[in-house]
Amino acid sequence: MAPFDSASQKPVVLLVEDDPAVRRSLQLILHGGGFLVRSYGTVAASLADPNIDSMQGMIADYRLPDGDGVSLLRALKAAGFRGHAILITAFASPELEARARTAGFARMLEKPLADRMLRETMSILLN
Repeated sequence: MAPFDSASQKPVVLLVEDDPAVRRSLQLILHGGGFLVRSYGTVAASLADPNIDSMQGMIADYRLPDGDGVSLLRALKAAGFRGHAILITAFASPELEARARTAGFARMLEKPLADRMLRETMSILLN
């Protein structure tokens, strides 16, 4: 896995969020934190990205129109993704957190997200 985008030396993060306004907001937050972001609104679109194996991190919503974030991480790992992952959700529960950890998520954050917490979490995961 390449540690950074070779042209800019910034870590590349996959963002999968179906709400366009939330996705754009998170994208701006991550850009402001020094990350390059590849963002998608569905599981299928994110899995079609040919650069999955070179991304250092992933943030995924739990509920997506064509699946969920836990299943997405499993599929990404099967496709070569080896980065750290964060699950975001408005439906947090101890059961979901256990499923997320088992799937390989480093953290689960509840919506609405605090900008600073998201940037700091991604920075920790990518260093």
